Amino acid sequence: MQWAEQRGMMIDFIEPGCPYQNAYIERCNRTYRKEVLDMHLFSTLAQLRWYTEEWISIYNTERPHESLNRLSPVDYRLKTHSTFGLC
Repeated sequence: MQWAEQRGMMIDFIEPGCPYQNAYIERCNRTYRKEVLDMHLFSTLAQLRWYTEEWISIYNTERPHESLNRLSPVDYRLKTHSTFGLC
């Protein structure tokens, strides 16, 4: 928890067996498990933390998201801001 707090992350818990309480986080957790934890063997906790920080950066900027019509967050923002206010 200290690692998360140092990065400005808030830890929040949902009731066991109730993933619908925070579907967005559950989707992110599933994607993290599939793309990081299930795909790599880490020798140290430091190695896992470094890889996780890299993955978060890519996830939040470059990786296409189904909820954004398969655009990356950066591309989605550019697309929505480039047409904002035009009639």
